[in-house]
Amino acid sequence: MSRLVQVITTTASCEEAERIARALVEGRLAACVQVLGPITSIYRWEGAVETSQEWRCEAKSREDLYDEVEKAIRRLHSYQVPEILAVPIAAGSADYLAWLNAAVKRQQDEPKE
Repeated sequence: MSRLVQVITTTASCEEAERIARALVEGRLAACVQVLGPITSIYRWEGAVETSQEWRCEAKSREDLYDEVEKAIRRLHSYQVPEILAVPIAAGSADYLAWLNAAVKRQQDEPKE
């Protein structure tokens, strides 16, 4: 069984976050995406310290789907360099993890190369 991950990205608007979340869930690339915000992000960009209001997406998925998740986020994202991070899910309740696995693409449903 593939490892489970949480993929995180931030967006400039709630609408963009919801569009990404819906695309990931409808495409069965994520079982669930939580949209949190607004949050305040302070970061260095092009030599200056910036402050922005953002929305955070936390997508529950599988490690073997990461490349597809990243491509979908990049396709829908407005940032030149979007934050896209995957962190492993080390543990969770058995029934939640079973639901997560059932809600995303099954490995045999994925196209063969």
